[in-house]
Amino acid sequence: MSEMEEDARDLLTRTLMTVSVGALWMLTNVTLGLWFGWFFFANTPTLGNYIFYAFFLISLIAMIRYFIKLWSKPI
Repeated sequence: MSEMEEDARDLLTRTLMTVSVGALWMLTNVTLGLWFGWFFFANTPTLGNYIFYAFFLISLIAMIRYFIKLWSKPI
């Protein structure tokens, strides 16, 4: 078998982690928002809507910080 260069392996690992974590984050938020009905609200927002959107923003900030930390290391 051919050995992959270390730089190429690192780049591939970072790319796959970025895509995987981003897809998992989107899947989680879409599932929570649509399954439980917290994404949309009829007339006024409920407590579930507030909790969902707070979780959405906090997890988005955490994911972006993770991506910055992941990609800031030199290859």
